[in-house]
Amino acid sequence: MSAQHGHGDGPGYAGDLTPQEAWDLLASDERAVLVDVRTEGEWQGIGVPDTADLDAQDRTAFVQWTDAFGRPNPTFLDELAAAGITADEPRPVVFLCRSGVRSVAAATTATAAGLGPAYNVLSGFEGDVGPDGQRGHWGWRAAGLPWRSA
Repeated sequence: MSAQHGHGDGPGYAGDLTPQEAWDLLASDERAVLVDVRTEGEWQGIGVPDTADLDAQDRTAFVQWTDAFGRPNPTFLDELAAAGITADEPRPVVFLCRSGVRSVAAATTATAAGLGPAYNVLSGFEGDVGPDGQRGHWGWRAAGLPWRSA
């Protein structure tokens, strides 16, 4: 794994994972959960990761980091708790956004709240804009990992 563990000036969370490493962690640890922190509009318009094939239960939680206008979600930690992600029951939490920026902030916040270990998925669900001005060259979908329309 390419996970970088925070020491000194490192990230304030457990580390960064490629989309494939995130899938492998979810597949190898039944306690691990994937949290998609994009907006509801992104889930509806672009699609969502699909972890249903890993086991009988879908281990994806959908908790917006910000709303469609970029305003922080004031109930982010409460919504994680409602999804079963609490400090009382440590479990790997893999955060995913569009390109891997909001998920860093979410992983850092979760770690500060005693959750995790928390990881960030590099390149997110569809990655940064490519040379052609379009997204989708990198990230979860481009890696061929399971996803579906919301």
